[in-house]
Amino acid sequence: MSRLVVVSNRVSDPRKSAGAGGLAVALGEALSANGGLWFGWSGTIVEGGTPGEGEMHTHHSGNVTLTTVDLCREDHDSYYLGYSNGVLWPVFHYRLDLADFDAGYIGGYRRVNQLMARKLMPLLKPDDIIWVHDYHLIPMAAELRAMGCKNRIGFFLHIPLPPPLILAAVPQHEWLIRSLFAYDLIGFQAQSDVEHFSSYVGKEVGAEALDKHQFRAFGRKVQAQAFPIGIDVDEFAALTHAKEGRDMYERMKKEFSRRRLLLGVERLDYSKGLPQRVRSFRELLKNYPENIRSATLIQIASPSREALDTYAGLRQELESLCGAINGDYGELDWMPVRYIHRNVSRKRLPGLYRVADVALVTPLRDGMNLVAKEFIAAQDPADPGVLVLSRFAGAAEQLKEALLVNPYDVHGTAESIQLALQMPLIERQRRHQQLLERIRSQDVHWWRKTYLDALAACDPE
Repeated sequence: MSRLVVVSNRVSDPRKSAGAGGLAVALGEALSANGGLWFGWSGTIVEGGTPGEGEMHTHHSGNVTLTTVDLCREDHDSYYLGYSNGVLWPVFHYRLDLADFDAGYIGGYRRVNQLMARKLMPLLKPDDIIWVHDYHLIPMAAELRAMGCKNRIGFFLHIPLPPPLILAAVPQHEWLIRSLFAYDLIGFQAQSDVEHFSSYVGKEVGAEALDKHQFRAFGRKVQAQAFPIGIDVDEFAALTHAKEGRDMYERMKKEFSRRRLLLGVERLDYSKGLPQRVRSFRELLKNYPENIRSATLIQIASPSREALDTYAGLRQELESLCGAINGDYGELDWMPVRYIHRNVSRKRLPGLYRVADVALVTPLRDGMNLVAKEFIAAQDPADPGVLVLSRFAGAAEQLKEALLVNPYDVHGTAESIQLALQMPLIERQRRHQQLLERIRSQDVHWWRKTYLDALAACDPE
């Protein structure tokens, strides 16, 4: 059986994934099932190091080999902060106004991808299947091909792909998309992303559509398809009943026995729609005063990319909004908003999900959003909570029984929250059952197998 080689910006030990994000957990699942090599940046920044160079480290975790490369400060700042998160992240989330189109960043981005390919190439075996992940490493296959790599190479984009006119705002956007044609299979989270890719390559580079999933351009054929990522439903449900999850549930159930709990959990990021969500909650209290002293919003916004000015400004805005609501509506024995700016252990989150009456998953744009699926998995089927989900999350294509909202419409979102709080038990049970069946049928194991089967079936060129 061919060895699986996963390449991603960061590498996580599959045995220590309790606090990891959705991508790390999903990749850990894939490698633990198949065995293989996980390759990426070590997370170490070497001050004064030489650009384009980095020390390599290797250790083993069960049947998985973990190999990482250090980056110097100049490479890190141009590749990671500059191009990946200062250009690609905002543009791919439709925020051209926040992109920093500094032409110098792309040189560092290309240099780090060349470095990673150069370090990886000697580690590869002829029959390895290579699976590259996310926007940090779009040119990885092109760099490997230039070094003579003939292996099957797949790519999975975990964030959205924007429409052609937005994508075209990226300097050297044609080079970026040309790099994707070095892969055999491109995986996207949602069908809308596939449509955006198809439209771009047809209009901008004149690609030939061989069928609805296959395109030829630049002398190569590539397959593009949606593979919505899932979670391990049974594993997450087990965490709900494990000690830490159960303790969290009991403690929160007791503390908020007289309240209705609304819950938001995500990184502090402008793509998540946090200010709009808090304004919707304020609108709820204003328009439906029966929720005053009754409903509490717990908003967890874990730290993220705090070195970037945009994120510092977002934190100040969110803290100001939460403080204003608590000042205007709060009582000595009730605060409308509990805002938490720190990480919460993944082992404790299921208990928090389970106690919530309503989950607010309302990003302005998101590739998938696994919080929505985790909330469903953690619910008590006899008395489930209600998922309020942005129509602009990739998960909305699958989770149609959620209450779908436009997060830009503060009034409309408040109306949907009120509907969720008033939803009869029988309807909550019906919606939850259908949602649970969907996330079980398309879980992380389905995602891994479906993608890797499709990659193995590709005809290498």
